[in-house]
Amino acid sequence: MSVQPIVFFPDQRLRQCAAAVTTFDSALRTLAQDLLDTMRAAPGIGITGPHIGAMHRVVVLDLPDGSGPKTYVNPELVWLSDDIVQEEEGSISLPGVTEDVERAAKVHVRYQDLDGTFHMEEADGLRAVCHQHEIDQLNGVFWLQKLSSLRRNRVMARYAKLQKSKNAS
Repeated sequence: MSVQPIVFFPDQRLRQCAAAVTTFDSALRTLAQDLLDTMRAAPGIGITGPHIGAMHRVVVLDLPDGSGPKTYVNPELVWLSDDIVQEEEGSISLPGVTEDVERAAKVHVRYQDLDGTFHMEEADGLRAVCHQHEIDQLNGVFWLQKLSSLRRNRVMARYAKLQKSKNAS
């Protein structure tokens, strides 16, 4: 259980679909703990296996609502509301830049826990946005792809400027 190296954009692993988890064992529990440790060190509020190069469908969320960390194995969106919200999004794989992204306001997520038991979760607000963001990542869709090319170019220019100033210091 430890902090793992983060995969940074534009690494192609962030554009690949993660494989379904089929074995629910101590290795999965270790991966979930490593994801939590890495996310907290980053810091962030959500992380997937691909963020640390583990191409498995595992998401860990630890939102500021005080509910504590939660692990979602093989999560899938089974319903999205027609209502749309805009939330500021970013990624530990592209640190220091954020942009507003439109997402469904409410979702239903089917997932398994670390023992393989199936659950259904209804979510709204930040949790609904995080589910969509992280499940997109599991499907090889990086959050920048949700932006227009103009907004994506602006984010990348800000990121390049951040990297240049970090490398200069």
